[in-house]
Amino acid sequence: MIPETELARFVAARDKIITLGPRERDSIGVQKEKTVHAILKNTIEPEELYQEVPVGGYIADICKENDIYEIQTANWGNLRGKLSAFLPEYHVTCVLPIPHIKWTIWIDPETGELLEKNKGTMRGTWYSAFRELYRIRPFLSDPQLSIRLYLLDMEEYRVKDGYGKNGKRGSHRYDRIPLSIHDILQLDTPSDYAQLIPENLPEEFTARDFQDAVKIHRKSVSFSTILRMLSELGLVEKCGLTQRRAFVWRRL
Repeated sequence: MIPETELARFVAARDKIITLGPRERDSIGVQKEKTVHAILKNTIEPEELYQEVPVGGYIADICKENDIYEIQTANWGNLRGKLSAFLPEYHVTCVLPIPHIKWTIWIDPETGELLEKNKGTMRGTWYSAFRELYRIRPFLSDPQLSIRLYLLDMEEYRVKDGYGKNGKRGSHRYDRIPLSIHDILQLDTPSDYAQLIPENLPEEFTARDFQDAVKIHRKSVSFSTILRMLSELGLVEKCGLTQRRAFVWRRL
């Protein structure tokens, strides 16, 4: 269950950011950092005194006493330098927003008019995070590091400036507006990742068994990679091969 205080802070941050005028939005860097980042930053810490704080040659999104929060919507490989600098002295929480239900709103590239609005057919899950977590996997066992995942229902604004008949293929994303928090997952220790291992798995299982158990069938999630990472966290181990040379795993 999401704490009521967290929901209240999210609503206040969302309403504050999306109702700012263009000049005000530019002044606080919202267009540079994008709206999802700005809203989550103000949800976690509304006081601007603790935002964008110089620490160890870097700028921390939030730094308050001995706690740092870094909100990164993608490209988590860019966090490695910050983590190396921050973790010896601070407890760091890396925050990843994951689109849960997404509506795409198309923008006319010439007039700026909002065109059609489409609801996405796929829903984001916690497993979508592993693509980014893989980029910082050497740090995941550090007791000074926590991971916080937000499943957000959101609107995505895209400009119809791509190719093809409808201009959608290869189009670029203008911004994303989070509408509500669907769920939050906090991962503080390696053992916390065990909750991402389905309970209905057999004693010995393959990556395909894992995929079938969580009922996600998409190429964007590599369950072989997920299992390798869970192995590095000390939660599963290889115990054999199938006739088709697929690894067999078991829980620890």
